[in-house]
Amino acid sequence: MRFLSWIGAVLVVATLAVGVGTAAHLRSASGHNLTASRQPASLFSANDPVAPDPPHKIVPPSPSPDPPPPPPVAAPAPPARAAIVVGSTQQALINQDRAAYGLGPLTWNSCLYNVAVSNARRIAAQGSLSHTNGPSVDLTCGLGRQAGENVGWWSGGINDGKINGLFMASPEHKANILGPYRYVATAWVAGANGGYIAVEFS
Repeated sequence: MRFLSWIGAVLVVATLAVGVGTAAHLRSASGHNLTASRQPASLFSANDPVAPDPPHKIVPPSPSPDPPPPPPVAAPAPPARAAIVVGSTQQALINQDRAAYGLGPLTWNSCLYNVAVSNARRIAAQGSLSHTNGPSVDLTCGLGRQAGENVGWWSGGINDGKINGLFMASPEHKANILGPYRYVATAWVAGANGGYIAVEFS
C-alpha cells in the first residue's frame, strides 16, 4: 500500500508543478499579474503605471449663439447741394478785357454776389442755362439804373479762362462785359454735369 501512497504523492506534486509552471509562464509572458476573481473585473489594476482617465460624460453640443444682426442701413443721403466755388478769377479776367478796350475796372459787390450765387445754384439744379430775373434783382441792390447778367456752363467743371473766352466770343455776352457798369459779382457752382457760372453786372 505504500506504493499507492507514493504514486498519489507524485501525482499531487506533478499537478502542483504544472500549475506553478503555468502561472509562472503567464506572469512572464504578459508582464502583469493575472488574477481570477468572482468580483467585478476592472480594466486597470492598481499596479498599472498609468492611472485611468476618469469616466467621461458625453455633453451634447450647445447651440452656437446667433450672429449679431447687421447694422441698420442708413437712409440714402439727400442729393448733395451744389458746391459754391470760392476763388474764381472771373472778375480779374473781366477787368483785363475791359482794360484792353480802354474801360475802367468793375468793383466787386456783395449784394450782386448773393444774386449770382442764387442764379448759379438755380441753373446747376436744373442742369441747363436760362435767364430769369437776374437783371431785375440786380437793380434791387440800388447800384444804378442798368443791370446785366451772363450765365454759362462748362462740361469740364470750373474753368474761368474757358468761360471768359466763350463770353468774349459771343456778341451779347461781350456787350455785358464791356457795358456801362461799375459793379460785378460772379459765382460758380459745381453741378452734377459740370460747372455753372452766373455773372451779375450793375
